[in-house]
Amino acid sequence: MLIAATGLAADLWTKSAVFAEHYRENDSSHVHWWIDGVLGIQTSFNGGALFGMFQGGSWWLAGLSLVALTGIVVWLFAYRMAASLLLTVTLAMICGGILGNLYDRLGFGYVAGVFPESWRFHVRDWIHFQLEGVRFLDPWPNFNIADSLLVTGAILLFCFAVMTPGDSDNGESTGR
Repeated sequence: MLIAATGLAADLWTKSAVFAEHYRENDSSHVHWWIDGVLGIQTSFNGGALFGMFQGGSWWLAGLSLVALTGIVVWLFAYRMAASLLLTVTLAMICGGILGNLYDRLGFGYVAGVFPESWRFHVRDWIHFQLEGVRFLDPWPNFNIADSLLVTGAILLFCFAVMTPGDSDNGESTGR
């Protein structure tokens, strides 16, 4: 719970601070570089999901987010998976990421009179990364802390699934 809340707070705080300082209407091309030509701040809005897929699907994606959150809570507590520290941390990171982007998809990140009305239910992205000349990384689609939590959590969840033996695997040979 603390990990999810910390991730959510970090995402919402950074979005608020970055957009207050760096958002300029009709100037989405400007990048404030931290590492020249590689990593910086560039505000943008995403009305879809990964890499801009499902544009215009904010409500559908919000519903899917609520289903995922419910599934995670059931998995952790009804199926007692919270006994695994790695899985609990992993799912808490995913929850923090889901909640951060859900906040925007429900319109709570929207600032009337500052952002265009058409972006009311879009996710605020601001981390700009690129490796010039490298396919797919020139540039990488903008993202935020919530996206980072989701991707890191998904990678850890994959590792958990691969490294955790199944219930039927007890390490003994059946001799069949």
